[in-house]
Amino acid sequence: MPQPAQACGGTFCDAGPQSMPVDQSGENILFVRDGEDVEVHIQIRYDGEAENFAWVIPLTAVPSFSIGSDALFSNLLTGTVPSYGFNSTRETCTDSRFDGGAQDDPSNGAGITSGAADSGGDGEDDGGPTIVLKETVGAFDIVVLEGGTADEVVAWLDENGYQQDPEATPILEEYLAEGHLFGAIKLTGGADVDQIHPITLRYTGTELCVPLRLTRIAAVEDMDVRTFFLSDARMVPTNYRHVLVNPLKIDWLNFGANYKEVITAAVDAEHANGRAFVTEFAGPSNTVSSAGLYVAAWAPDDFRGATPGQLPGILESQSLAFCNEWDGCQLNHPLVGGVLGEFLQLPDGVSVEQFIDCPECYTEGENAVAFDSEGFADAFDERIVGPGQHAEDLLQTHDYVTRLYTTISPHEMTEDPIFHAREDLDEVPNMRIADRRIRCSGDSVFNLPDGRQVFVPNGRDWPEFPAEMPWEEEVSEIPMAGAPMTLANNTEQIDAMLEAYNADAGFNADGCGGCQIESKPSSEGRWAMGMAIVLIGAGLTLRRRRAATTL
Repeated sequence: MPQPAQACGGTFCDAGPQSMPVDQSGENILFVRDGEDVEVHIQIRYDGEAENFAWVIPLTAVPSFSIGSDALFSNLLTGTVPSYGFNSTRETCTDSRFDGGAQDDPSNGAGITSGAADSGGDGEDDGGPTIVLKETVGAFDIVVLEGGTADEVVAWLDENGYQQDPEATPILEEYLAEGHLFGAIKLTGGADVDQIHPITLRYTGTELCVPLRLTRIAAVEDMDVRTFFLSDARMVPTNYRHVLVNPLKIDWLNFGANYKEVITAAVDAEHANGRAFVTEFAGPSNTVSSAGLYVAAWAPDDFRGATPGQLPGILESQSLAFCNEWDGCQLNHPLVGGVLGEFLQLPDGVSVEQFIDCPECYTEGENAVAFDSEGFADAFDERIVGPGQHAEDLLQTHDYVTRLYTTISPHEMTEDPIFHAREDLDEVPNMRIADRRIRCSGDSVFNLPDGRQVFVPNGRDWPEFPAEMPWEEEVSEIPMAGAPMTLANNTEQIDAMLEAYNADAGFNADGCGGCQIESKPSSEGRWAMGMAIVLIGAGLTLRRRRAATTL
């Protein structure tokens, strides 16, 4: 039946009848292997004041910095998000005493941030670390520091507006002893948080590493760490362990709403030791859409010499804005509003969208605005057009994408995770679909993708299995070559506990419970997934007592 729809304003909702289990906020990291070079794309999430934004990254070499694509991360997240669902088959029932008791299907980072106030100095003549790179990239001022002691690095950071926690000093000492440099990043003067864009680091090397040790200063318990890899093969953790979760612990009835809880418990299990990853997806990169990464209509030169009043027409012609008389104007790119705000001098309290909706309101008299068309055209080319073209090229050049995920707490961040490629490992789908058979009694039987059957009595939630049931099915270490080394395998214990649960719940695999067996498909013998209705296919066998008839 039709159901009320609640718009969420985004690709996935974090609450509501069909909550998505995977939190997409925070920091996301993409590694790209390109011959002898490595590209690291980092998407930063920050909700504080612009003047308080400060970020320090340990580096193995002096990289070249450039601007990344927000749309690339959005498409990576959308195309590879792990999803749990089920198809439903309802048995045909003719018992008049049956009132439809079966319930309806439910509708269902690397581095450290800290507050800082700019003191204005650059530390170049004050001893301590040497500045080996200083540049502005998009909305960021970047400095790369080399050498010095940990105390001298902390002093330089303090003098230049990067306040540090005292607990950072021993961690900085570890990185310095290993030969690391440090990249210090702040927003340029006048830039606001809506101009924060992904940053890309490119360096010569083969090591793919997330510097978590420094992150633990500002980390919360069970912090999400999600890494993506574009390469030619599946990527796996080198010095962290790999975990297969117990699928029985996932709440399939509610579309995996307890997903993070399951992952957290699985990677905290005995043999995983809190330092392990799960593979959320591994497969062809064409699962990631290229839509919106780059639009051929984007033309920076069209803005050169444009007046403020001409902006709405140019933006709409390049699909950067959409305006109508009911909703006003909306911008179609996450960065274009922030960049426009930098070069369009608007009156206080007037947003870019308000100006575009009524440019004539702000083009004369005291309300007249100034527009640096040349500056905007250059910034548009650098921050949106160039990164979009590069993102599109990356998806076309690399045919395999891997998505790894873990949760980790500060006390577990004692080692930086490193990753390597394995061409001989299987793909991992992100769509996990079970088959739910609703009996005439209202009870349900879930057939999970791995073949296990779980009995859910009418009106009950997904079963809470005994506390002794493991959260993890398998924990392993995956070497550079050769078979994975299994540290723990709980399959037999999980199967035995599932069998005991089903037996205690009165599950009879052959039972039909009030079904009328017919020789042809009835109009009620159908299954549904989402809004698609499909007739039961030939070959499904239902048994009642000792008789068997094939529909």
